Amino acid sequence: MNTNTNVGKYGEDRASEFLERLGYEVLERNWRCNVGEIDIIAKDHECLVFAEVKTRTRVGFGHPFEAITSTKMLKMRQLVGEWCRAYRVTGVQVRLDAISVLLTGGKVHIEHLKQVF
Repeated sequence: MNTNTNVGKYGEDRASEFLERLGYEVLERNWRCNVGEIDIIAKDHECLVFAEVKTRTRVGFGHPFEAITSTKMLKMRQLVGEWCRAYRVTGVQVRLDAISVLLTGGKVHIEHLKQVF
């Protein structure tokens, strides 16, 4: 993997597989609007989960979770509203999650934090 785009897509693929193994139903990936992008939208029982995925090949610039700033979380909240308006979804439980994918030594290490806002 030689570009950030390839690394990011690979990490999102692994994160989606991880959620599916946990029983989540992945509804959409890389949903975009004029505000930005949501990496993964999934269903966990009756809850809609909007997940930000950060992938790194080393921790020299910090743990992947460190890249999910309060500014990014504010934008995620806006994106959730935009997605719900676009699909006319109301009255449902929503959750913002963060998923870290660390690719080191030929291994994939995934951490999942629920309800991070």
